[in-house]
Amino acid sequence: MARYVTTIDSPRGPEDCFAELSDFSSAERWDPGVVRAARADDGPIAVGSRFDLVAAFLGREVPLTYEIVELEAPRLVVLRAENATVVSLDTITIEPHGTGSRVTYDADLVLRGPLRIFDLGLRAVFGRIGDHAAAGLRAHLGAG
Repeated sequence: MARYVTTIDSPRGPEDCFAELSDFSSAERWDPGVVRAARADDGPIAVGSRFDLVAAFLGREVPLTYEIVELEAPRLVVLRAENATVVSLDTITIEPHGTGSRVTYDADLVLRGPLRIFDLGLRAVFGRIGDHAAAGLRAHLGAG
């Protein structure tokens, strides 16, 4: 399992950060590892909402469909994606902080099946990928 956690202080309010991040198609705007992202369904963002993403990973494009599995506006979004090779669980927590927000992004990535033997290598690669995504999110949320 690879895990990446980052905390970002944003001048944007909790409701604004929640609206931006609960619509996970926004990942294309802030995560340089996301090639494409789009909402896979219609209606209000809710538990069960889905988002189709294509991530660049080690020179390959990896399609993932994320689904919101937990949602507590304006403080929590939990998304899960699964395909034949990986399970991803992303938890985004938003809390008031001064006049803005503190956003904590916690991502867990687990390789499936025989690929689990590459788990140690994945941890190192995932750290670099996470650093790039965190820098993009920091800029996107106006945190510097």
